[in-house]
Amino acid sequence: MKKTQLKRFIIPFVLLLIILLPFAIPEKSSGDEELFAHNHLERQTVIQLIENKVDMKRFVFDSGYNFEYPDAVRGIYVTGHSAGGSRFNTLLDLVNNSDLNAMVIDIKDDHGYITFKPDEASPYADIGQNYIKDAQEMMKTLEENQIYPIARIVVFKDSVLAKNRPDLSFVDNGSVWKNNRGESFVNPFQKEVWEYNVEIAKMAAEMGFQEIQFDYVRFPEGFERRDDELVYSQGEYAESELDSIQRRVQAVTDFVAYAKQELEPYDIDVSVDIFGYSATIPEAPGIGQNFSKISANVDVISSMIYPSHWTNNYFGIPLPDREPYRLTDEYAKVENEVLSKLEHPPVSRPWIQDFEAPWIYTGTGIPVTQYGKKEVEAQIKALQDNGINEYLIWNAGNTYTENVDYTP
Repeated sequence: MKKTQLKRFIIPFVLLLIILLPFAIPEKSSGDEELFAHNHLERQTVIQLIENKVDMKRFVFDSGYNFEYPDAVRGIYVTGHSAGGSRFNTLLDLVNNSDLNAMVIDIKDDHGYITFKPDEASPYADIGQNYIKDAQEMMKTLEENQIYPIARIVVFKDSVLAKNRPDLSFVDNGSVWKNNRGESFVNPFQKEVWEYNVEIAKMAAEMGFQEIQFDYVRFPEGFERRDDELVYSQGEYAESELDSIQRRVQAVTDFVAYAKQELEPYDIDVSVDIFGYSATIPEAPGIGQNFSKISANVDVISSMIYPSHWTNNYFGIPLPDREPYRLTDEYAKVENEVLSKLEHPPVSRPWIQDFEAPWIYTGTGIPVTQYGKKEVEAQIKALQDNGINEYLIWNAGNTYTENVDYTP
């Protein structure tokens, strides 16, 4: 009887042990667990490889337009009025029927206005003008004709901003200072002014422009003669150990570097217009332009080398306006030497002259030199003879000489 009872007890106990043993003593993981662990290790390894060996591509804005950089940029200046008016078709014909291939179009003009109407929610809506009535249509036309679009943005000459924000300008006897042409400038020391202009540049990039060209990147002419008389802030530069000339140079150079950095995600070129004489001296003391320092921070440097804008006897030329080839040739030699000293020199694309300058002949008894086919081609030829194949042509009214050979 006892044996029978013991047997009845032992048999269920043994069966229970058999059932529970695998769970109570896991001597070895199952095959699925081993596979899971193996995969987990592999996933960790793969993640590590991605972090170490794959460079994440930076964001680049795509406007949706397709423009090819020309063999060499050969362009003309176009005002907002021309870009949005009937003259635009005339200028299209000029480019399409010649070796020209680019347009420099005003986006922020010499007064400080934007030449098109931004969105109503834009902080720039109040300064937008309806010169270019349909900016999108204009860009489509440029794309269809493969005309390389460059946006001109006038930076520190800005009467509109100076009037609205005197604290960002230069004040003389309680009023915003004006030069003898009635123009006001804003203050290159003020980083708020930098941001204001670069945000407009970003708008232009988003419109489809392939290059931003900053003009009037400087203090007013002759500033060194009035800087002690005007009231203005030097911002962060007030504590600088540099003298007043070097502070101005540093501020202008820093703006250019800032703009270049801010525009990098847009994958566009940045260029600056600069006085030609700045290449012939260490730096322009009043306006804050150092040719080498600005050139080191841009993709393209555009010296304004109009023969009419040089003083008599510069480069030993009695009246430079009368000798366009010689003036351009002498300048190009100097610029080539200066740029050759830079580690990463920009493309040289000077502004050349297609206009008359009667004011420089007043009282001389010398007849005004008329700029036509011969004079324009002479400047282009002088650049080419010095290995400079890109150029821009300036005529304030956008009335350009006909039948010019743009690749003489």
